[in-house]
Amino acid sequence: MSDHTTVFEDTGGGLILAGAILLYRNQAPRSPRPYGTPRDDAAAFASIHAVEHDEEGRPTIAAGAPLTRAHLRQWSEALGRTVRPEILPANVLVAHPDLIAWWVPAQVRPAHFALSSPPAGLQRLSERTSVSVPYPAHLFVATRSGLGVYALPASRRPDADTRLLHSPILNVYVNGTLCWGNIDKPKALTTASIPDYERAVFDSWSTHPNPGQELTVSGKGGLVRLWDDLAASGARRFPVGRLKPFHPSGRQPRRTSRTAVAAAITVGKLIAAIAR
Repeated sequence: MSDHTTVFEDTGGGLILAGAILLYRNQAPRSPRPYGTPRDDAAAFASIHAVEHDEEGRPTIAAGAPLTRAHLRQWSEALGRTVRPEILPANVLVAHPDLIAWWVPAQVRPAHFALSSPPAGLQRLSERTSVSVPYPAHLFVATRSGLGVYALPASRRPDADTRLLHSPILNVYVNGTLCWGNIDKPKALTTASIPDYERAVFDSWSTHPNPGQELTVSGKGGLVRLWDDLAASGARRFPVGRLKPFHPSGRQPRRTSRTAVAAAITVGKLIAAIAR
């Protein structure tokens, strides 16, 4: 039995129980995740039913039909009408109940380094320190499952065709997701939470590159030494040309220039893939 009760109150719109969606899966009835999605390899089925009321107003679920994408679209649109209109900040690209994407321009800002295994010969980052360094422009994509962090080739608002680069920020996996560690996650997925997401990236301590992240920059020295050079020299601009095109595996397959452009992951392709 569920240990909680949900109560729906009527509103000024006169809402009544009109339909029901029944979900089927081949897991045991006493699932530890009764409201979660089935496993990737588990079979699932859904049906949609009208709800009929007797003379005393008591509801009964009638015979149903297989749930289709058309049903989902219709109900998603109806439910979306209850969302309060919001004036979006200029830096927001996408605002959706399950996804928020925004960009930040290139800028010099404080960075915090506490490398767990600093390589020999570092000038500034061999010990725990905070120092101002230049960051390239970035795209952030927050979802209910995490935060994606990607660098942009230019410090201007991107469009759907803007190609993405690997972010040089430490603690970011090669697939673009942030390694949260002990960082507090924002509790809400709203535009008001954007500062909290940015603080999680820029105000946390960078302790190490994640596996494969050293391969996401070109040139000698790798990622840690690049940050060390920027900190030691007092640089005011990040060398974006050293960042490799974003690829979720971190690998850069050999291609001709024409096929490389066609295969490049853009803002539009990324958002479409996440939204699927």
